[in-house]
Amino acid sequence: MFTGIIEEIGTIKSIKKGEKSSVLTIKGRKVVQGTRIGDSISTNGVCLTVTKIENDSFEADVMSESLKRTNIGELTPGGYVNLERALSLETRLGGHMVSGHIDGTGKIKAFRQDDNAVWITVETSPDLLRYIIEKGSIAIDGVSLTVVIVDDQSFQVSIIPHTGEETVLLAKQPGDKVNLECDMIGKYVEKLLGLGSKEPTKESNVTHGFLKENGFY
Repeated sequence: MFTGIIEEIGTIKSIKKGEKSSVLTIKGRKVVQGTRIGDSISTNGVCLTVTKIENDSFEADVMSESLKRTNIGELTPGGYVNLERALSLETRLGGHMVSGHIDGTGKIKAFRQDDNAVWITVETSPDLLRYIIEKGSIAIDGVSLTVVIVDDQSFQVSIIPHTGEETVLLAKQPGDKVNLECDMIGKYVEKLLGLGSKEPTKESNVTHGFLKENGFY
């Protein structure tokens, strides 16, 4: 589990490609501190398990499913990634609850400067947009952000200078693919209500009235 508050920008040192998987070696001095083999590190929002640690880098396996569903397969040696160690009980939850399990990808449509902030428009599929709401949370390449505007094709977020300096988002170009993780609350509510399923589901005891009475509306 992560917060979406990026700790460090890492550099891809090497990529060993297998038939359907890869092994990444990533340089990151801060995130290896206190990290042990078997721990998780969010890499562009993807939860990866550390398999080897050196003084200033770590190694992680990437399975075929992650390569299919994220932009990890498009990384190249020398490229930059957002890094965050897993949440600890002593960590302030400055962003939102991020699992590191990517729902899908989006494509950057445009950047727009607005005084000291930069607006980013991201296009994505209706399957993901259904979970993205105005003033809700979204993780883009692992960065916790607030959705400002959403329509039937895209959504917009605003990047403050600190976020721009501490992440790789503003180094991207229109057309670049980004990893998206929607706020998990909406997905759980949908599952409990039996909404969106193509298969017949058992009627849920969780109703709209129940959710309203318990503060979800």
